[in-house]
Amino acid sequence: MQEEQGPVRAPEFPSDVTWLQGGPLRMADQRGRVVLVDFWDYTCVNCLHTLPYVKEWYRRYHSLGLVVVGVHAPEFSFARESGNVLRAVREQDIQYPVALDNEYATWQAYANRYWPAKYLIDANGYLRYYRPGEGGYGETEGAIQELLREQFREILLPGLMEPVREEDRPGAVCYRVTPELYLGYQRGLIGNVAGVTPDAAARYRDPGKHIDGNAYLEGDWLLAGEYLARPAGANGESRLVVPYMAKEVNLVMHPPTFGGAATIAVLQDGAPLPADDAGADVVAGAAAALVTVDTPRMYRLVNNREIDRHELTLATTSDGVALYAFTFTSACVEGEGPEGPRT
Repeated sequence: MQEEQGPVRAPEFPSDVTWLQGGPLRMADQRGRVVLVDFWDYTCVNCLHTLPYVKEWYRRYHSLGLVVVGVHAPEFSFARESGNVLRAVREQDIQYPVALDNEYATWQAYANRYWPAKYLIDANGYLRYYRPGEGGYGETEGAIQELLREQFREILLPGLMEPVREEDRPGAVCYRVTPELYLGYQRGLIGNVAGVTPDAAARYRDPGKHIDGNAYLEGDWLLAGEYLARPAGANGESRLVVPYMAKEVNLVMHPPTFGGAATIAVLQDGAPLPADDAGADVVAGAAAALVTVDTPRMYRLVNNREIDRHELTLATTSDGVALYAFTFTSACVEGEGPEGPRT
């Protein structure tokens, strides 16, 4: 088991943390138990990939002395709203305590840098293990078991979990994909050569030449600090074009703030996205592939049969819909190699 250089006491949960369920908890009251602190955000695809493991570890080991705490640190402003997070907690069937770390007080106390990130604290309150990003599930569960055995030498423990996905197997080699692509001007890469107009509605023209890792605008858009939105009263259709390399494509979106749902057409390589390549949130038919944006969350748009280069186009006439960030996931094969963090 890889241990933190220490000994280092685990920080106490700050007083300004809001407990969504299962709290308030004090680290000082957990002596005699092993504590797993999981930093996550409900819009983060990497966090969603780790949740099946964290939930199963809680189910397996809670009665044996494991305390799990999910610390929700929001990446986007709407993820600060407790109702949005509570909806995600219920949809994901999370049973362990969840704290809202809206001011990043817990994040800073742990000097954390990643979504997700896991910290293991032993029964004496010392930090013993750290795992950033995806992967390393067998190693992390092994560390949980080792700390439980330190407290209860004769404890009977189950075998380690089988990987939930093929890409989670140790030694899996994954293809390189397009990096995460933000759509607000603070971190986004907008490829329109004529420039962009921040914080105001403007009409854009797609230059026609596209580079991987950039987003290209056509029609009326409002470019804000952390999102791209179709402005109220826009004319015609607003389009967004993204060239990419990946197997799966996800997009964080928010419905119109003035109410109702938005509809977005999804095209790939100039044609409606085929049903065989559609993500879980897309309804694909012969004439069109559509996604309905009715809650603020991450939407699964594309799940290609094979990893390859494509050009994704989103088209909408729904005023007020906001687009925040794309994530692109890989396909993996068996092979030699380390199971490094995927953050």
